[in-house]
Amino acid sequence: MKAAITATAKYLPPERFTNFDFVHLDTSDEWIRTRTGIIERRFLTDPTKATAYMCAEAARQILDKRGISAEEIDCIIVGTITPDMFFPSTACLVQDSIQAKNAWGFDLSAACSGFLYALVTGAQFIETGACKKVLVLGGDKMSAITDMQDRNTAILFGDGAGGVLLEPAKEGYGLLDFRLYSDGTNGKHHLYMKAGGSLMPASHETVSKRLHYIYQDGKTVFKSAVIGMAEVAAEIMVRNHLSADDVAYLVPHQANLRIIKATAERMGIGMEKVAVNIHKYGNTTAATVPICLAELDEEGKLRDGDNLIIATYGAGYTWGGALVKWQA
Repeated sequence: MKAAITATAKYLPPERFTNFDFVHLDTSDEWIRTRTGIIERRFLTDPTKATAYMCAEAARQILDKRGISAEEIDCIIVGTITPDMFFPSTACLVQDSIQAKNAWGFDLSAACSGFLYALVTGAQFIETGACKKVLVLGGDKMSAITDMQDRNTAILFGDGAGGVLLEPAKEGYGLLDFRLYSDGTNGKHHLYMKAGGSLMPASHETVSKRLHYIYQDGKTVFKSAVIGMAEVAAEIMVRNHLSADDVAYLVPHQANLRIIKATAERMGIGMEKVAVNIHKYGNTTAATVPICLAELDEEGKLRDGDNLIIATYGAGYTWGGALVKWQA
């Protein structure tokens, strides 16, 4: 018994910020568009709201679409690197917000691969019979950890959340295969947030040195991501004997349009088969894949039996791919 996605949803803050809002950083709309594919992104500007709020909003939509109550949810898994606080977990805050009184839950940290890691983890609970309804969410308030004075990172990220409901699949449907990878040896040097953890707790020094923001060696990460995402997507195809014609959609992490195009090219598929929304939302980290899934679903593009390949790459390094046969 596999796990099928039976409902999807997304939440994006209403506040839009275009590339022109960053020209004071010695950049331009053209420079950002040509190098990243981003035109605008959303920031959650309300200081009283954060990741848990966005995830809960997506969760409520999922419940409405599926026509079930929150009390039917068995487990909540949230992929995020921007929890409202270290503890309690974002999953516990979502559980309280939607009143999923019978659910247990936890957060999972895998940066931009967070949703895929969470999806695979949630599927195991369905496959073993331990759970019948698992809510898998990916959300990040990246504006909270992005240095808006740093041109290298300020232009890249946005805020948002998305999610899916997992339930037992019909025979031959659901999450059929996955491959997950990590490389802490190289990843720890090129993409990280140095302060805020137990190694370097918050202090006047860490704040003054701006160590509570993302650091990224853009060129190095780009090179690694191009290879990682393209290769794992191709690997999923080979493992499951799929040709380009067999793939309905590639659902990739939205880090950079050039990386997305390189992945599609490696798979031998055209861009008409690729979910792309980086131009609208930027990189929402753990939220990119579920937002893409929700938009494909909302636009009526998914058909029963469609083969979807998910591919991600993020800090850690963490990356992976998965094959989902869509159950309508």
